[in-house]
Amino acid sequence: MLSIKLPQLLRVHQVPRVFWEDGIISGYRHPTSSALDCVLSSFQMTNETVNIWTHFLPTWYFLWRLLALAEGPGFWSEPYHWPLLVFLLLICLYPFTSCCAHTFSSMSPRARHICYFLDYGALSLYSLGCALTYGAYAMPFSWLNSPLHQLFVPTAAVNSLLCTCLSCYSRFLELENPRLSKVLRTVAFAYPFFFDNLPLFYRLLLCSSGGFSCGQEALSANHSYHLLCALLTGFLFASHLPERLAPGRFDYIGHSHQLFHICAVLGTHFQLEAVLADMGARRDWLSAHSPPLSLAATVATMGLAVTGNLIIIAIFTTALLRAPQACPLLQETQPESIGRAKGE
Repeated sequence: MLSIKLPQLLRVHQVPRVFWEDGIISGYRHPTSSALDCVLSSFQMTNETVNIWTHFLPTWYFLWRLLALAEGPGFWSEPYHWPLLVFLLLICLYPFTSCCAHTFSSMSPRARHICYFLDYGALSLYSLGCALTYGAYAMPFSWLNSPLHQLFVPTAAVNSLLCTCLSCYSRFLELENPRLSKVLRTVAFAYPFFFDNLPLFYRLLLCSSGGFSCGQEALSANHSYHLLCALLTGFLFASHLPERLAPGRFDYIGHSHQLFHICAVLGTHFQLEAVLADMGARRDWLSAHSPPLSLAATVATMGLAVTGNLIIIAIFTTALLRAPQACPLLQETQPESIGRAKGE
């Protein structure tokens, strides 16, 4: 009978430092796994398994939502839907890229860094997709056609490039200056989030101020759920709780990165519902007060952003490939550990 031998798992002292995760003691895959071993490991319990599946399954959910919405009348022919289409494509892309990054990140130290370079790029483009939909459907009345409105999406495109650049650079500091690395990576994603959500924060401020009738500025409850999930996502990413309080107890289930993935996906779900609510409730009002959306401008902005992000990733990948093998970031073996583990 055909049998498949699942890859061996290691403890933290048996893998190079570049693979270490705060508070995670066991469940590590071999740092030079084959691509097949990486795929097989997604079907055994490792410290990455839940990370993989919490983004693989949502990819299919968001793809289903895309196909269901695309079958609606006028979806492809009406310019009003184009920003939504871009957003839907990007919320399918970022969890799938993250799933692949977690799956294949144990092939080698170089592969690990490159996988996460691509992951950061997909997240940066997702942030641009958020700005694109908010610029089209969520702008406050007083901002419509203002310089702020006109520069909102181009600025978000620049932010996406800065996000990718900072987050990729932070990986080169992980071992020598882990605190700075964490700060840079946190800022890289927190800043685009706060910028993209400026229209929502402004509308929320208007609605919470006394004597103002919200009208078209009213926010869907899903906007609040999305913002709450986003704040939880940021907290989990920065704090490494609960595993920091009890190292080794949350190696396989319940550590911060798994909870981070779940909150991120839930937040994206609520965000999509909120965008759809704004689209429906504000359509006539926006059509009367804002200029028609341009497909050429949308495609040009996304094309430049995608090209720019790929160039940045290529630059950092080239720097990584040219780094000497003695560089700690590229260390493939932990002295005395892996060889000894094979003999156990």
